[in-house]
Amino acid sequence: MVSLPDSYVSPEEYLARERATETKSEYWDGRIYAMSGGSVYHSLIAANLIAVLWPQLRGKPCRVHGSDLRISAANGKRYFYPDVSVICGPALFDDERKDTATNPTVIVEVLSESTAAYDRGPKFLSYQGIATLQEYLLVHQDQPVLEHYLRRSDDTWIYHKLEGTASGLELPSIQCSLKLEEVYLSV
Repeated sequence: MVSLPDSYVSPEEYLARERATETKSEYWDGRIYAMSGGSVYHSLIAANLIAVLWPQLRGKPCRVHGSDLRISAANGKRYFYPDVSVICGPALFDDERKDTATNPTVIVEVLSESTAAYDRGPKFLSYQGIATLQEYLLVHQDQPVLEHYLRRSDDTWIYHKLEGTASGLELPSIQCSLKLEEVYLSV
């Protein structure tokens, strides 16, 4: 991600700019960061995740969303576009525009070489401040590896790493399962 002009931008100004353009940018405490395009593998993995979760959520009070849904974190001081998110119950939004959700249950980021440290570090720390977030997944695009973080009732996180397409994972917060062979289909 590339930082745009150095001057402070208010959250309101960021949202106004973001809503007036076709490009996506993330926002961090007054600074705007342009998002780069993803690879074909990045796109396939995100699409596969949505395809796997969608039928499992049918009939449940949860909905899966792609990267067009903006998520607010840090009380409106940070805005992100996760690759996949799941919201359970009624979606709650920042304002009447209903394009920035505040209550994800699951967030998934597909890692790239340029964003892995950011997604694993500062971004995850920001996501941890979202009270409704129960699970965070980091999906590698260059090899079949998935990192799973599960929030415990004492607000600590349990880490679990899966490797290889024969691996599978239960997502208890949304009562769904993922098989890595399905996540990496055609990759």
